[in-house]
Amino acid sequence: MRSILPKFLLASAVMATAALATNSALAERKVNVPFSFTVNGKTCPAGLYSVDRNLTNGVVTLRNADWKRSFMWIASSGDPAPGDNRVILRFDEMGPTHTLQSVQYGDLMTSRLDGKRRPAETTPTRVLLGR
Repeated sequence: MRSILPKFLLASAVMATAALATNSALAERKVNVPFSFTVNGKTCPAGLYSVDRNLTNGVVTLRNADWKRSFMWIASSGDPAPGDNRVILRFDEMGPTHTLQSVQYGDLMTSRLDGKRRPAETTPTRVLLGR
């Protein structure tokens, strides 16, 4: 009698790989940023950015493939409604300059990335949606 254990292990590995590939595909979104901006003191060029979300620990990564630089933050529950699946980059506009304010991925959101502001201080905000 032959053991079915190797076939069972192979089937389990194939199913796990398929599930991981599905989760990974859902974890990356693209956002076209039509202007240069600053984040963490670095100037980022205009272009297509990918926003990745680690489904296990809530880490959000913003990267531009052409620029070869990435930024990572921990996102937590925030203002987004439960079940919201959008990717949103919010920027503070100060004349011709833009500073990344926050990143939303689904129902998770980073804290303010551009420093704390006094409640009376108002700065126009620009919002870009991912696809």
